[in-house]
Amino acid sequence: MINLIKENVQYVKGIGPKRAAKLNRLGIYTVKDLLYYFPRQFEDRSTIKKIIQLEDEEKATIKAVITNIESYSPKKGMVLTRVDVKDDTGFAKLVFFNREYIKNTFRAGDGILVFGKVKRSGNFVELTSCEIEYRSKDPKTTGKVMPVYPLSYGITNRDISGMIRNVFDSREIAIPEYMPKHLIEKYRLCSIDYAIKNIHFPKDKAALKVALYRLIFEELLILQLGLFMFKGGKGDEKGIVFENSEKVEEVLKRLPFKLTAAQTRALNEINADMCSDIVMSRLVQGDVGSGKTVVAMIALANCVFNGYQGAMMAPTEILAQQHFESFSEILEPMGIKIALLTGSVSKKNKEKMLYEIASGETDIVIGTHALIEDNVEFSNIGLVITDEQHRFGVRQRGRLSSKGKNPDMMVMTATPIPRTLALILYGDLDISVIDELPPGRQKIETMAVEKKKRDKVYSTLVRKEVDKGRQVYIVCPLVEESETLDLKSATETVEELKHEYFPDLRLGLLHGKMRPSEKDEIMNAFKNKEIDILVSTTVIEVGVNVPNATLMIIENAERFGLAQLHQLRGRVGRGKHKSYCVLIYGSKSDVCAKRMEIMEDTNDGFKISEKDLEIRGPGEFFGTMQHGVPQLKVANLFKHMKILKTVQHEARIMISEDPKLEKAENRMIKNEIMEKFSNINEDIYLN
Repeated sequence: MINLIKENVQYVKGIGPKRAAKLNRLGIYTVKDLLYYFPRQFEDRSTIKKIIQLEDEEKATIKAVITNIESYSPKKGMVLTRVDVKDDTGFAKLVFFNREYIKNTFRAGDGILVFGKVKRSGNFVELTSCEIEYRSKDPKTTGKVMPVYPLSYGITNRDISGMIRNVFDSREIAIPEYMPKHLIEKYRLCSIDYAIKNIHFPKDKAALKVALYRLIFEELLILQLGLFMFKGGKGDEKGIVFENSEKVEEVLKRLPFKLTAAQTRALNEINADMCSDIVMSRLVQGDVGSGKTVVAMIALANCVFNGYQGAMMAPTEILAQQHFESFSEILEPMGIKIALLTGSVSKKNKEKMLYEIASGETDIVIGTHALIEDNVEFSNIGLVITDEQHRFGVRQRGRLSSKGKNPDMMVMTATPIPRTLALILYGDLDISVIDELPPGRQKIETMAVEKKKRDKVYSTLVRKEVDKGRQVYIVCPLVEESETLDLKSATETVEELKHEYFPDLRLGLLHGKMRPSEKDEIMNAFKNKEIDILVSTTVIEVGVNVPNATLMIIENAERFGLAQLHQLRGRVGRGKHKSYCVLIYGSKSDVCAKRMEIMEDTNDGFKISEKDLEIRGPGEFFGTMQHGVPQLKVANLFKHMKILKTVQHEARIMISEDPKLEKAENRMIKNEIMEKFSNINEDIYLN
């Protein structure tokens, strides 16, 4: 029997230090990590077809006899092995690249099982990317349901499968059962041993289904219990009772526009929370440009009119500066003192600022992570707001709230989240949705363009917009050129544009490796129309407001998720002029085609987020939403909603009966939760 948690994976038969180093890069350090490295999908190789039944582009398994094998080298460094095969319905050719052992392993007359991708033209049939085995022996990779693992760093699917098989074959294993016994019995869940064995080596389709149900149930339960433990239990705390000050009407009159119905509804919900004696915990989510910031400003003003201080934390200095400027313009003439606290504030100014915050002279503080440093103390903070919540960890949200005695709390996001997902991520928060754009916001015309048409985009569309006096964003996935990725970098794009396309125009470069002061300088120059084309990385994704920018070009658009593409597109269309977004893509995959089509069809961020969740599947979408929350490996919030609702119901019962999961039957699952949520500060949330 082995200790799965502590044993180093390098001691498994066939691994050793070199292979272990590669596994470490996949997040696999222990035997337990290896066993819990679940497949991303499954290929059904159990149905055996005749050669005559094979269809072009499908993946299929055939049973055949080898008639001939030959190898040759079409170019240096490449060996191509061709295996001719037949069954009672026809002939096929198998093609293997750099797998010379095939010729030494198999020979004419051998009966084989083959799984591969079919290329068919009339009677000509070829299989590539093949797995080949003797059919007389126990097949390992053909004729069955096969797991397909997420891979990189020189580790193959066969490697992972072999390593896991060695774990089961070479030692006695006791996988800890941490699911409470009453849930196993109530929902007829299989044991964890059975689930782990059959997700890696399914006995058949039915066994795989049983294993997956158990693991999905467990994963969602751990996630939901963890979120309830770390974030729940605060909804009944007594807080500050504000009044809806008459001065708020004066703020509204000072705005250069009228609030939309959705903004007014959100503000009414916030006011109702602030005027109650329960601590407000509210998520305000709205699409790009829907006007969340104005709602936040009015809430903070009301807080100040009631004699309290307010704070708002933004993820970047550029965004914090932008909020500071817009708040100051409206609120400072009303006698409200606002401070901007970021990492680039000089030591002398910071000391003065900290004194004025601590003494209560400053009414509203807008800042970055600098707001949650230990030396920032408030006199009487009543409302804390976190902007672009998904950019911060759960822990940081708690640290800002801990600066006062039960202040009201509001978090905002411009990344629309499907309501079902929002209920999981922010289970402790009430949700306000601003689902209406202010009058005058035009639909941004979006075009997806293949890489080969890139020249035309630059020589016509960019030139046309600049000639009209407008400005252009060009976003690249990388800061600098990569030796391993064939992607446009921001630095090489700037040089290319300067020399090949626009030697007469003013170009700027913005990326995350620049110092904050350099970023501010570039952004201010762009705002002041001193730069015609700004080449940037995704540092401009959030909140940057330049009404004269009318064209957004995104290079290698296939490298971005839908939500991120939508955020980037939202940097244009902020003024009165018609705006465009061009997505330049180089992938021919079905997923890429689907993403591009969705972006062309809709500007609705909530529809896009639903599609993003559907396309990206279990972990990736969820992981981008909240730091500190474990990614899902097998559960899919879109597909497994029924299981999720069952799990939420059971999690609520467990937490209500045992808030800290201290009962003997819950201790094992609590340990698992603590391990999964290991980068959240327990002291803040379990006090």
